[in-house]
Amino acid sequence: MVGQRAQHQPVSLLLLIRLCLLHLRASGQPHPTLDSPAEEVVSVQGVRGSSVELACSSGPAPLLVLWSFTPLGSLVPRPVAITDGAMSKVEAVASALGVVSLRNSSLVLGELREGARGHFLCQVLHVASGQLYTTYSHLMLAVLVPVSKPQVRLSNPSPVEGASVVATCAVREGTEPVTFAWQHRATRGLGEALVGVTEPLFQLDPVNRTHLGWYMCSARNSVNRLSSEGAFLDVIYGPDKPVITVEPLGLTEEGFWASEKEEVTLSCLAASNPPSHYVWLRDHTQVRTGPTYVITRAGRAHTGLYTCLARNSYLDTRTQTTIQLTIYYPPEGQPSCAVLPGPGAVTLLCTWPGGLPPAQLQWEGPQGPGPTAPSNITWSHAATQLPSGSVFTCTGQHPALAPSALCTVTLWEPLGRPTCWSTATMGDQFIMLSCEWPGGEPPATLGWLDEQQQPLGGSSSSMAVHLLQAQEDLAGQEFTCRGTHLLRTPDPHCHLRLEAPQLDVAEPRVSVFEGGEVWLECSLRQGTPPAQLLWLGPQQQQVEPGTLGFMLHPERTQLRLGIRDADPTRHRGTYQCVARNAVGNSSRSVLLEVLRYPAPPNVTIRRLTYGRHRREVQLQWAIAGPGNLTGFLVQRKASALGPGAGAWEIAASDIEPESRGRRLGGLDPGVLYAFRILALNHHTAGHPSEVKIPADPPFSAYPAVLGAAGTGMVVATVASLLVFQYAARHPETFPRLETPTTTPGLDPAQETTDAPVNVTITVTATP
Repeated sequence: MVGQRAQHQPVSLLLLIRLCLLHLRASGQPHPTLDSPAEEVVSVQGVRGSSVELACSSGPAPLLVLWSFTPLGSLVPRPVAITDGAMSKVEAVASALGVVSLRNSSLVLGELREGARGHFLCQVLHVASGQLYTTYSHLMLAVLVPVSKPQVRLSNPSPVEGASVVATCAVREGTEPVTFAWQHRATRGLGEALVGVTEPLFQLDPVNRTHLGWYMCSARNSVNRLSSEGAFLDVIYGPDKPVITVEPLGLTEEGFWASEKEEVTLSCLAASNPPSHYVWLRDHTQVRTGPTYVITRAGRAHTGLYTCLARNSYLDTRTQTTIQLTIYYPPEGQPSCAVLPGPGAVTLLCTWPGGLPPAQLQWEGPQGPGPTAPSNITWSHAATQLPSGSVFTCTGQHPALAPSALCTVTLWEPLGRPTCWSTATMGDQFIMLSCEWPGGEPPATLGWLDEQQQPLGGSSSSMAVHLLQAQEDLAGQEFTCRGTHLLRTPDPHCHLRLEAPQLDVAEPRVSVFEGGEVWLECSLRQGTPPAQLLWLGPQQQQVEPGTLGFMLHPERTQLRLGIRDADPTRHRGTYQCVARNAVGNSSRSVLLEVLRYPAPPNVTIRRLTYGRHRREVQLQWAIAGPGNLTGFLVQRKASALGPGAGAWEIAASDIEPESRGRRLGGLDPGVLYAFRILALNHHTAGHPSEVKIPADPPFSAYPAVLGAAGTGMVVATVASLLVFQYAARHPETFPRLETPTTTPGLDPAQETTDAPVNVTITVTATP
């Protein structure tokens, strides 16, 4: 059998066919070719270190493919690889090109090397119309080298301002042309492209302090683009003349001032690189080194001359600046206002002694500003010129104070009328009646009266308070607060009636769908003293702020109860809004109904099959019957015995209502799973579908077997013809070859010979 003998000497056939091709090329006689006579050279580019595939136009069913390589500058081709479809051989010298392999008739060069530059020739032997043909493919491979990571070199990394600096962008290798770009980034700021600088070097002449910072360059060719690390250019300069600032800022004709007892910061800045070294002098005596001098608590002794000395240690240069600092302090306390009554007149007195400089005082009244003077000032008015409500203000201003200090004298009766209100003490044990009538000079007098207008306790100025023992019989009783003032007739008063609370609810019956949100509203119609509002749940337990699933929103006389994610088992029932104060209580009920969404339609599984390697399944389903739905829920469980068997778990829950299929992954091939699906209408789930186990997908190998058999017959016939044709033309190659005796009933391809030529035929069929 040919297939059996082909297993003994597979290399001899490759050598035989290779000699045949070389003979055909060397004989000088014309041979039929499919693509004759033009042999175009195809240009191919590859990147060093990567992979490139050289395609050979082999035509249909090549019998043999031979690749050769001619380096640049050489005329001698070198064999690279050969294949007959069943087996292939790569020459050892091909390792200089990279990692060489064959993919069908194409030559694949992995980890491409620069030595692969040159001419590649592909020779293909095949049969067409019963004749032997040879085709050739010429390819010119250019190997591109990526540009290496550039490096920035500075001729002088630390130049003195005014010198010259050359920056160079160095690249070790890379296929030309290589283009360059430069970028400059200051020590504080974003990078800035240097427009117009495209050469590998540029010059800064003269260099100045604005050139200080990081310099980066990038190199780019047709393969890649790389950027360098930053090189720092440290420009040496300074120091400039120091600038002294004082915080907080206060300016005088002589210099600066600061307030007593506050923190004063003197800052000195002299532009310099490296940074300046600073020394502070006060009245020619050194007090501090460093850029800032902080006076933690300024005192009067800190007044004087302050000098900042700046020095550049690298250049050994110095500069200095001197300022005058004066410490201000205000008078003690506040201005003092007083009214000195006299016969037919009123004298206003304002004093505020001390301070540096002295405080400036000024009176102001209803008719406008009054006199002004430092430290002490008086102002007199006739009594007939002062109507009730006259206000006089003395304002004291000092540089060390902001805002200004002042005192006020008001000659008027209290505004409006007394104001009454009531509050309950802790635990509603007592009721506190309060009455207020602020203002007035002198202050008003207030007192409480009962329903019989009898005094309750004594009187007090501006505000009156009376305590009552809390009891229910106080509901409906009225109390009066009366106020008296010498500039006011008749006496004003206010009334206060104690009342039990009264409630209103927005709706006595409220409904909500399951999972929704609803608000129950309750408002206080009346109640004195102010009542406390609260909600009781269906189990008569008070709903506290922060209770899970509930929200309390108080607003003035209202208390709203919010319920989120409504659940029939937890939230359905009667809620009570309760109001309580020291004289009584009241309540109103609200019935909450939690409705379920209608049941969605039923679902049936139409198809459930395993996917690749049994790690996923393809699920298809259909719905039956009317009904609303918002999605689907797929569940799975391990149907085999073992831990977790029989427990349903969610396989997919985010399925749109329009979907009728889903691919489910994450399966263990060693576990047998069962699946079911349910339709969802919001929080209402439909009846589960029938439980199904995935089935294996159908498989058919008939087309693959038929195709492989047909291909094998064609290849075997062509190979046999090649061998006998070569033996007939070159009998000297086989001197002991004799004509064998044909056995009746045997195929000629199965006849035995004394010197057999083994042929190995490998057939690969793709269904």
